[in-house]
Amino acid sequence: MISRVADHCFWLGRYLERVESTARVLSVTSNLSLDAELTQEQCWLPVVIVSGEREAFIASHGTEGTASGDTVQRYMTWEEANLTSIWGSIHAARFNSRSIREVVSLEAWEAINEAYLWVRSPEALEEYDRDRFGFYRRVRRGAQLAFSLFHSTMLRDDPLYFIWLGVSLERVGQTARVLDVHHHAFTTLPSRHQVVETALWLSLLRACSGFESFMKRNRGLVTGDAVAAFLLFEPAFPRSVVHTIHSAHLRLSSIRPATDPSYPGAATAARLEELDEWIQGRAALPVGQSLHEVLTHVVNETAAICEGLSHELFGFGPEPAPKAPLTTPLLSQKTMQTLGVPST
Repeated sequence: MISRVADHCFWLGRYLERVESTARVLSVTSNLSLDAELTQEQCWLPVVIVSGEREAFIASHGTEGTASGDTVQRYMTWEEANLTSIWGSIHAARFNSRSIREVVSLEAWEAINEAYLWVRSPEALEEYDRDRFGFYRRVRRGAQLAFSLFHSTMLRDDPLYFIWLGVSLERVGQTARVLDVHHHAFTTLPSRHQVVETALWLSLLRACSGFESFMKRNRGLVTGDAVAAFLLFEPAFPRSVVHTIHSAHLRLSSIRPATDPSYPGAATAARLEELDEWIQGRAALPVGQSLHEVLTHVVNETAAICEGLSHELFGFGPEPAPKAPLTTPLLSQKTMQTLGVPST
């Protein structure tokens, strides 16, 4: 399998996962802004931060734009230059899929192409204006259909493994960032009625598609610690940090078994294996480490692993960064102050 095809497969998986995740977070935040007694900025600024688009968004719309739900939603849905937007991500997913039509199944290609054509149609814009929840639901189902068709129509070989490696690593970053930003923001809010507190934690679970799974695993009061532990350490939940890192490790091991340290990708495979063992060895936060520190380490290591894949297996990109210390900040000090996040 040539590196160009592997690269397109990897990014196809990442962009499709980004489409589904962005649509879900926007949908959940829309409901949260109506029900949770938060200011508009407290609701919508985290959406921009999680996507990594804070600076670009403020450059385009100013700091006042973070207090406008409609402005944030339009930026995260239709902004063509924003590759974390629904439009930008689905356009990129289609481009990567079309570039490797020889390895993507016909059924999966048709699902991706139909989703792309629908999003750019007048009907999609009309539904976005008329029924925002229905629009996000249809976008998510389009991506979910493509995921299921990958599994049901493609051979279990390198193209599928690279696609799912991209999905898994993107999912690690999405879950870790959503949990980090929202958990700190919610825990630093003024004391509120228990019903409101519960609604906040349930919205965090829904932003990660974890509401029903959490309720099946946990009984009693819904707390921030319980939610964080579930999204971090629940091995049976497919979007938890521990599960997605292990899934990525299995996929990369299927592509490049770690038998010879001289083979291309060996250093990145070893780094991913180390991260997998590190998170697998924790059933709770280690003494002396905050949730923010652990999630920062996960995000930084995942980004470095993606850079390593680009350099070692895909044939371009920078050298991967050295292993990140646990104290490397994920959020800038200014952003922490805005959200009420304690600095580390």
